Amino acid sequence: MIVITGGAGFIGSALAWKLNELGHTDLLIVDQEAEGSAKWDNVRKKSFSAYFESGHFLDSLEAGRIRDVLAVFHMGACSDTTQTDALFLAANNTLYTRRIAEWCLSNGVYLAYASSAAVYGDGARGFSDDDALAPKLKPLNLYGQSKLDFDVWAIHRGVHKAVTGFRFFNVYGPNEYHKGHMRSVTHKGFEQVRDTGRLKLFKSYKKEYPDGGQKRDFLYVKDCVEAMVWFWKNPQEKGIYNLGAGRAETWNDLARALFKAMDKPAAIDYIEMPANLKNQYQYFTEADLTKLRAAGCPTEFRNLERGVEDYVKNYLAGSDPYL
Repeated sequence: MIVITGGAGFIGSALAWKLNELGHTDLLIVDQEAEGSAKWDNVRKKSFSAYFESGHFLDSLEAGRIRDVLAVFHMGACSDTTQTDALFLAANNTLYTRRIAEWCLSNGVYLAYASSAAVYGDGARGFSDDDALAPKLKPLNLYGQSKLDFDVWAIHRGVHKAVTGFRFFNVYGPNEYHKGHMRSVTHKGFEQVRDTGRLKLFKSYKKEYPDGGQKRDFLYVKDCVEAMVWFWKNPQEKGIYNLGAGRAETWNDLARALFKAMDKPAAIDYIEMPANLKNQYQYFTEADLTKLRAAGCPTEFRNLERGVEDYVKNYLAGSDPYL
């Protein structure tokens, strides 16, 4: 059995799709009250053996009531970068991950877990996933800190040599629809362009970046899960890895890709950024893939034009937007 926590969420359900494609159907999906919610559409087409709610899962796992686990992909977390409850994030993100890691280590079970590029903060210390740099990083929000706290705990105890962590950059693609304000600009923008013919992007407040010229590393979710599966199939490669496309593209690049995929003329409005985001906004992210490539991961990461085209034409503009 393969366990996917956050399995009804965005990356988790995309991973279930990929595993199903490869013939793996004995999956245990773990999530928070997904059945009957918007998340359920993410798994309705998937083949899986069982579904557990997250609290019940961890108690059952530690009590020995879940058996024959081959691997755990721990994708579940609160991913809201505006969350201000530090104690909640510590319990839900950091400590929950630690308990899963301790169980996997004790039972000899493969573990992959979700970290985040949010650990890099404003990027002043670069985007290298060198373990020695982790304690020096300064996230801009409590979400990023909760992810960094587990990474640092794992490194200090040598746990990172026995598990695989992924620092996800800006992942976008099918099955993100339930995420509300945390959806990608690609999905929000598709709705805006479809309904109004125009797209809204944030203004820049740094002179070195023009409006819409802020840069991010955008990762298509299909490429993301392909790389994750490669590491699972090559379990000798352990550690904490950046998982992004390895290239920085601008929000204007995204806009051009979106208008092109929708066959519409570009029309962009630059709007003020909400005050609560200004002090925690990342103007530049770009995954350093040196470590990932040295491990041998061969995944080709699509640029925005190719990723957005697949997302729009095969999902958002189609009859069924789900993987």
